[in-house]
Amino acid sequence: MLWMLDDGTAEPSPSEIAASPGFQAWQQQLADRGITHRGQRLRPPADAVTVRVRDGEVLVTDGPFADTKEHIGGYEIVEAADLDQAIEAASTHPACRVGVEIRPFYWREHD
Repeated sequence: MLWMLDDGTAEPSPSEIAASPGFQAWQQQLADRGITHRGQRLRPPADAVTVRVRDGEVLVTDGPFADTKEHIGGYEIVEAADLDQAIEAASTHPACRVGVEIRPFYWREHD
């Protein structure tokens, strides 16, 4: 999974991202290499809600859990053959101006 890090200086909508020449070029590069992906822009941290349970009580807090200068602005699930291919895909994503974190996840085959 690629997490698109965002510094909050711009909050493009999903349609603005999809229309972006840089993003379109990135999608084409992945397609040319046979790499499939799915992703989505996330709403800004101000729209987040954090849920915790303490001593059986559900606590709901407006806003993100972490207070940081950067936040996760979106994600892409990239089906890469290995870490090198994932790094290559991440290094050409337009979000690299701020940063892209690669986070492998455990894969469970569905029945």
